[in-house]
Amino acid sequence: MIKRAFDFTFSLFGIILSVPVWLVITLAILIEDGWPVLYSQERMGKDCVIFKALKFRSMVKEAEKLTGPIQAKEDDQRVTKVGKVLRALAMDELPQLINILRGDISFVGPRALRSEEIEVADNVLKKALDYPHFEERSKIKPGLTGVAQVFAPRDISRKEKFGYDAWYIRNQNFWLDIYIIILSFLVTFRGKWELRKSKFNYLGRSLKELIQSQLGES
Repeated sequence: MIKRAFDFTFSLFGIILSVPVWLVITLAILIEDGWPVLYSQERMGKDCVIFKALKFRSMVKEAEKLTGPIQAKEDDQRVTKVGKVLRALAMDELPQLINILRGDISFVGPRALRSEEIEVADNVLKKALDYPHFEERSKIKPGLTGVAQVFAPRDISRKEKFGYDAWYIRNQNFWLDIYIIILSFLVTFRGKWELRKSKFNYLGRSLKELIQSQLGES
């Protein structure tokens, strides 16, 4: 109840206070690449329920027409000039404040997977079902940010990222959420969201050590 009250209150304040930023981003996207400014993606929420995640468009139009749904890579040619700035600052995610307000996601939690995302020719949902901790992470709302998003290198395996999510689920509390949100703001201010390695290496002691000790993974 506290988490939902926090999510609702601060997403509402965030939307109101960020209206000028929305206008600037909208104008920048229109000048470079025209409409549409926003787009939606199908994502898996709690209990694998599909919802529409809202984002500012950071790629060229119909970017996945030939490739299908795939994650952006380093120096991805589909990303626009404005999009590179938005992605580095995570400002492309700003419309997801609406998703938080609606209750689709929380501020902090596991990354919301795309059910049809293709990586190494494997459907993520089919592949993920076989991974340890997938069922565990699907029992809570995904988050706009989270332990894996902040601490895990971008290019590690999905299995390893699920380990970070499992650690968060087993240790989550209000103050941990606040800590992750503060760190997320620091990443934004530094413009490091597209950094492929960990944004921060330590959470008290090595987070990797914490995951291994609590989950018993080598």
